[in-house]
Amino acid sequence: MNQKSKNAVSWAFTTLILFLVALVIIVPMVWIVLCAFRPQIEIIKYPPTYFPQTFTLANFLDISKKIKIWMYIRNSLIYCLGTTLPAVFLNALAGYAFARMDFKGKNVLFILVLATMMIPFQVIMVPLFLEIYKLGMYDTYAGLIIPNLAAAISVFMIRAAFAGLPKELEEAGRLDGLSEFGIFLRIMLPLIKPTIVTVIVLGINGAWNDLMWPLLVTTDTNMRTLTNGLALFINGSNQHGAAFAGAVISIVPMFILYVFGQKYFVEGTATSGLKG
Repeated sequence: MNQKSKNAVSWAFTTLILFLVALVIIVPMVWIVLCAFRPQIEIIKYPPTYFPQTFTLANFLDISKKIKIWMYIRNSLIYCLGTTLPAVFLNALAGYAFARMDFKGKNVLFILVLATMMIPFQVIMVPLFLEIYKLGMYDTYAGLIIPNLAAAISVFMIRAAFAGLPKELEEAGRLDGLSEFGIFLRIMLPLIKPTIVTVIVLGINGAWNDLMWPLLVTTDTNMRTLTNGLALFINGSNQHGAAFAGAVISIVPMFILYVFGQKYFVEGTATSGLKG
């Protein structure tokens, strides 16, 4: 077999594997969407049919009546944006310091930051909860947001992006009379835009789908996020159609976010040390 034939076989095998992986991911998602638009009787009947015989919007009306879904969406947006935007700026400052500045103990401190990635959340959630409770931030947006303002993975990605920029940029900024913060904000930060967008996308997605922490630090119905509001509804109800409709409502914003951020997401992961 010549090299051209080997390349063709390799391409075909790779394409087949990618197709199968995509199929495993896409089929359940399509099933969720189709179930959201079919009546309850069709969802539970056996044998099931993949495509609905009757399309209906009743499930979406039901979910909006049974839970305070618009309030949950508002809370999720506050949680996502309040967590992600300040965190990106703070983590960018840390990443810049680790990448471009020299100070005593830098490498040891960076290793300690990375070591926090190895600690499961379940290990720290009880002391973290007690801390939030003692500080009087239980059932508040501050209690939801503040513990998530520092993320080791974001610091790691941003540091890798800053480390790849040439030293001459800083020198030119200093010759122009810029302070260290001015160099960071006006010269260096705009050059790692793909990585910043990637961190924003990952942060918003993580906060939007976070179930454990909002469930742990909120008991007030008015403070629930969309994810734990839907989880509590599903656990206490057999309204499968409404549950599927809620799942679709939860999925759509993240789908739109990834569609618009895909270009920067690919560039950001390729320049931040996460590529394979």
